[in-house]
Amino acid sequence: MIPIQSNINGKELTVGELKQKLGPLGFNVNGQWEYDHAYIDYKMNDDHGDRQYVRIPFKSTGGPLDDDGTFVEIGTPFLLDHQFQTDVDQEGNIGAVSGSFNQFKSPEDKDAPFPKGLVERGKTLISKAENALGTL
Repeated sequence: MIPIQSNINGKELTVGELKQKLGPLGFNVNGQWEYDHAYIDYKMNDDHGDRQYVRIPFKSTGGPLDDDGTFVEIGTPFLLDHQFQTDVDQEGNIGAVSGSFNQFKSPEDKDAPFPKGLVERGKTLISKAENALGTL
């Protein structure tokens, strides 16, 4: 994880405004949000088993995040690399019960080293987010 200092840190707006302003740039609210905090991500790379993201955290300042009218405060953006397990169980010994609960692979290394070649691209994407949110 590489934190990136940004003018969007501390900015307040609604969930709807956040989606509306960053969505056209390719950012999406990721599916792992909680009642009071979440992330909006830009997937930079999706090679087999390796994914890099620009991730912008935000937290509710009062209200549920599934309401587009809820105000949120943006945290410090960061670059994140997830390396997923790509091996296959050759014998298929997962079992019916386990398979029904563990349908998706978890990251093998959810804080892998970020590829140097993508750092500048990530900083550029954060700069575009700053511009879209009116903080430049």
